[in-house]
Amino acid sequence: MFLLYNQKAMLTNPSLAPTGSILYSNEFAEARQDSTTGHKSLHSTLYFNPGDVITSFRAGLVSTEATYLTIQIDTGKHITLKPDCLAMVNHSCLPNCFFNTTSMELLCIRPIKPGDEFCFFYPSTEWEMAQPFKCFCGSSNCLHYISGAADIKPAILEKYHLTDFIKKQLGYRF
Repeated sequence: MFLLYNQKAMLTNPSLAPTGSILYSNEFAEARQDSTTGHKSLHSTLYFNPGDVITSFRAGLVSTEATYLTIQIDTGKHITLKPDCLAMVNHSCLPNCFFNTTSMELLCIRPIKPGDEFCFFYPSTEWEMAQPFKCFCGSSNCLHYISGAADIKPAILEKYHLTDFIKKQLGYRF
């Protein structure tokens, strides 16, 4: 679920846009696989405005351990997402959507147009990540290393939409 492409660079230079095939399509999105890297991503087929519900989701498998394909909904409770295509929503430090794990809805938080890749801020749902990684999202506020909300200063987290679980964990930190 890693952000694979610098979206800002793609907007100014379309030749940087990924090439590949469409794996799946539904009423709001299409899943793509880059033919060079094999990486997968989920792209909008519709326009969305901040506050719009992109889609509802539900828990698939429930686990006590985090994996790179789960989101955390409570202490020791991690879920895979249904519909499955939501596992291809990648990370960005400048997200355009948010997984509200209380209402179980994927929400638009910045304008999205057809073709835009859906991306969310991983620490918005993850207290500690199973697989921390170097971030190359290219946004001006890129954190450069993503390892979960537990490792990010509260002043930085204040700038993001956070799940009720992460907000609760931040209260326990002090």
